[in-house]
Amino acid sequence: MVVDIDQLRRRHQRRLEEAVAPWREARPEVTVELRLERGRVRHTLLDASREAQLVVAGARGHGGFTGMLLGSVSQALLYHADCPVTVIRA
Repeated sequence: MVVDIDQLRRRHQRRLEEAVAPWREARPEVTVELRLERGRVRHTLLDASREAQLVVAGARGHGGFTGMLLGSVSQALLYHADCPVTVIRA
């Protein structure tokens, strides 16, 4: 199976834009920067927190620890991010 990385990136970018569009409409005064990055989620978000005013993350990811209140990424963000973090439950 051959994967077209550019096509995959465009598809993910579109999905990201569609997910954020209602929030941008509802709160046009809030600036939202969308960044589609490759890398380990925890490290990528911690790096982004150096420039961000706020990071919003889900409470639990797709790891195997379903009984935990917080996933490892959201927990790392709460303890190590360089900006405020809001964790939401889906």
